Amino acid sequence: ATHLEYQLPDEFRLDTQLHDLAAALPLETRGVDTEHFYTDRNTLSQFFHGKKQLLMESFYRMMRRKHSVLMQGDQPFGGQWNYDHDNRKKWSGNPPIPPHGIPNTDVTQLVKEIKTAGIHTIGSIDTENFSWPVTRNASLQLLDHFCNFQLPFFGTYQDAMHQGEPFLFHSRLSFALNTKLLGPEEVVTRVEQEYFKRPDEIHISQAEGFIRQILGWREYMRGIYWREMPSYAQRNKLENNNPLPSFFWTGDTQMNCLKQAITQSLEMAYAHHIQRLMITGNFALLMQTNPDEVDAWYLGIYIDALQWVEITNTRGMSQFADGGLLATKPYISSANYIRNMSNYCSGCAYNPKEALGETACPFNSLYWNFLAEKRQFLSKNPRMGMMYKLLDKKQPEELRALQEKAAAVIAHPERY
Repeated sequence: ATHLEYQLPDEFRLDTQLHDLAAALPLETRGVDTEHFYTDRNTLSQFFHGKKQLLMESFYRMMRRKHSVLMQGDQPFGGQWNYDHDNRKKWSGNPPIPPHGIPNTDVTQLVKEIKTAGIHTIGSIDTENFSWPVTRNASLQLLDHFCNFQLPFFGTYQDAMHQGEPFLFHSRLSFALNTKLLGPEEVVTRVEQEYFKRPDEIHISQAEGFIRQILGWREYMRGIYWREMPSYAQRNKLENNNPLPSFFWTGDTQMNCLKQAITQSLEMAYAHHIQRLMITGNFALLMQTNPDEVDAWYLGIYIDALQWVEITNTRGMSQFADGGLLATKPYISSANYIRNMSNYCSGCAYNPKEALGETACPFNSLYWNFLAEKRQFLSKNPRMGMMYKLLDKKQPEELRALQEKAAAVIAHPERY
């Protein structure tokens, strides 16, 4: 052999190992970038060079123009770049949820190979009816199913949560994308084509909402990863150091939203982005959990979680551990958001409207306690101003009671 060429991996750890290996060989070596993304590793860094703030929206608009996606000349098709405000509705039973759409796959031989290799695993698996695509053809079938049945409603209900409906109108394509069974460009192109073919059935807000997740957010997360690693994996700007509640590994909690999201995650290795951000992630942040433990859980549990996409979404977007590099404010909420976007609260032992007392939802006291304890980090954030005005209106005795309640939850989450 006179040459060694290898594809640049998606993970920083493996990238370092391969670089060191190549450097030690008495051969000519070259790393070749992957073709599985729209951008290369340095696109985001180059785009934001010399700019004071990173904004996904400006990056997304650049990507739309560069790749001529949903564009009329230099302007967005439909006259609007972003339809996010149209994508926040609660689902109440209509329209009906389409069928599952994933072909059951026999993975008996794959599981046998994993066991023979002595790899430690968690959870359980139906080897004869595995409900995720593990072939190119199955992935294309899933893409077809999404475009035919779910795309017309995806944008409207992408933030909705509903007990007994883990998927709603989500595509479940992230696993196939992250394992490279599908390419992002073919998925975006197909969705754009479906919109232009069926404009009476698919509103632009549905297509744009989905395309933004892949062309914008997915590429943005990857760019942040390669710009900020390896130091990103140690960031803990809010100085959170509490342990992850043990029920994250069992789902055994009286808080129904957490019970539903965690149990679903453990059983299916799946939860959609709002379940991850505003249920499990929100609770972990309000509990002031060490982001190392949060990272480990998300990376270990979800089938689509490779480090490049997991750590940026978790440590950055969800836990605000990077101090606002990625998100402009912490994504925290009281029970009110969960009540507005789901039906979880109707089957819960706790009242989402109460902050104190035996039946008060723990999210409420944790929320006010978090604002009080993290004032030094967050009070100057312009997007947090209204929250701190509301906090400052509380009487000292009420705030003290809320903080005592939160302290009890933090000390013994297994009791709730």
